[in-house]
Amino acid sequence: MNMDNYFNKLTNTIRIITKENFVGLYIHGSLAMGGFNPDRSDVDLLVVVKNSLDIPTQCELAKFLLVHSNDPYPIEISFLTQTQLEKWAHPSPYEFHYSEGWRQIFETELLTGQYEAINVNHKVDPDLAAHLTILNHRGICWEGPPIKDMFPVIPECHYLSSILADYQDCIKNVETDPIYCVLNLIRVYWYVKEGVISSKLEAGEYGLTSFPQEYKETIRKVLDSYQGNRIGAFQNEVLKSFRDYIQGEIEGAIV
Repeated sequence: MNMDNYFNKLTNTIRIITKENFVGLYIHGSLAMGGFNPDRSDVDLLVVVKNSLDIPTQCELAKFLLVHSNDPYPIEISFLTQTQLEKWAHPSPYEFHYSEGWRQIFETELLTGQYEAINVNHKVDPDLAAHLTILNHRGICWEGPPIKDMFPVIPECHYLSSILADYQDCIKNVETDPIYCVLNLIRVYWYVKEGVISSKLEAGEYGLTSFPQEYKETIRKVLDSYQGNRIGAFQNEVLKSFRDYIQGEIEGAIV
């Protein structure tokens, strides 16, 4: 797929829906950092708007994203106002969020007209501190003011808080979702140890050269699976040992 055409179409439709409220569209995540896998990765986006989004606008965005997410790539997208960026707080408030995890909820709300996720109430997302940090370091401005002029510098403690929440989920789920969790745990480890902000692909490659030998075969299988080369068979005992090792290293470093 021609990605220029993909993003131009996406941006144009979002601009039509949000009208004069639209400010800019920005790309973060694996696509911005060179680790995008078209068979596995989300398209990670942030949209800046001038003012709050009313219910009808949020409904139109939900309808659009329900059709175009997974066509061909899943979309994860958050909308923030300029004021929410200027008056940065963690966890950050936001106007609207869509990802595939919300698909069934949005389908139900649009069908019934009973809105909960679609609302004008105060909504916050601790993940935004990580998204904006990555955007500031390695993001792409697709349309709108330059990143350095639009987004605040995120305090390191906010970024760490954000990634540690994901880290805790991965500690619990490494056996059921080894590909995502192993790479994400290494990514958190690398940041805690050396302050490096990395993609999952970069983290896996780092793990191959930096982790104890007994975990390298598992990391290689994870990387191969992430890149679509094969689906590795993972041993739960090794995954649990890896989890315990990295948990000790990370929690020892942040005490």
